[in-house]
Amino acid sequence: MNILIAEDDLVSRRALEATLRQWGHSVVVTASGTEAWDVLQGSDSPPLAILDWMMPGLDGVEVCRLARQRVPLDDEHRPLYLMLLTARDRKEDLVAGLEGGADDYLIKPFDRDELRARLDVGLRMVGLQHRLARRVHELHEALQKVKQLQGLLPICSYCKRIRDDQNYWQQVEGYIGAHSEARFSHSICPTCYEVVVQPQLDALQKISCNC
Repeated sequence: MNILIAEDDLVSRRALEATLRQWGHSVVVTASGTEAWDVLQGSDSPPLAILDWMMPGLDGVEVCRLARQRVPLDDEHRPLYLMLLTARDRKEDLVAGLEGGADDYLIKPFDRDELRARLDVGLRMVGLQHRLARRVHELHEALQKVKQLQGLLPICSYCKRIRDDQNYWQQVEGYIGAHSEARFSHSICPTCYEVVVQPQLDALQKISCNC
């Protein structure tokens, strides 16, 4: 997973970067909230970010708030999981961070096991969002391919053929088959059987009897 780190403290930044790389992640490193926000606005931005709260320029909560405001204006299906990493451990700080748009909140100096567990949660959420986005895209494509019959159809009152846009008259089933996903299996309704088929059978039976 590609992960963004935004941390202005050099020691903490290098420790976090080394830990994530050791776990097999690729890392984009920034030293300020302004740099982090620039990265998150890119078309190939990391889907998961770990943000320090207190940074030069934009702080971590401001970055979270801007990122959440971007979603409906950009790609609403792009996954983005935001974690705040901060020494601020008061309950009101936790509430403020989550209300600002963070998905999780981790106190530093971080515990490696806790960080890994919280990252696993974030990775699962990003994976779910990716799968949801893929299904939404597939559904959108499927809906685009569905052909719908609509409007006024010119149909012959005698033979019931339909005239298409090229002024060509064709059977109803041919027209519907060309303009929708419907397929036909032919049968005979009771009325047509009584009016058309049965008289023909009776006539054939009389001929057979005369012979």
